[in-house]
Amino acid sequence: MNDLTDQDKLMSALSYPIGIVAIIILLVEDMKNRPFQKYHAVQALAVNIVLVILSIVLGWTVVLACVPLLLWLVTFYWAYKAYQGEKFTIPGLTDFLKGQGWIE
Repeated sequence: MNDLTDQDKLMSALSYPIGIVAIIILLVEDMKNRPFQKYHAVQALAVNIVLVILSIVLGWTVVLACVPLLLWLVTFYWAYKAYQGEKFTIPGLTDFLKGQGWIE
């Protein structure tokens, strides 16, 4: 990954806490063709979908509604790791995405 740019790292990092950035990356041809950005965009989009589903399912009670909020705060850690240029795995989720052929 010797051609990793600052834009790759920035856009990948932003895609975790701000899910719409992941969608933009996957829609813009130049960004989608950057392997680092695509990897993190797909992973971040999946994380955000899981968080939305958890928010809907657990949203009926105040105590359980805190779980998606706490998980969303974890996205800042993942954003930091992406900004450092790391290609990391999220247990369970990354393997699923690789199994589907969505990321390499």
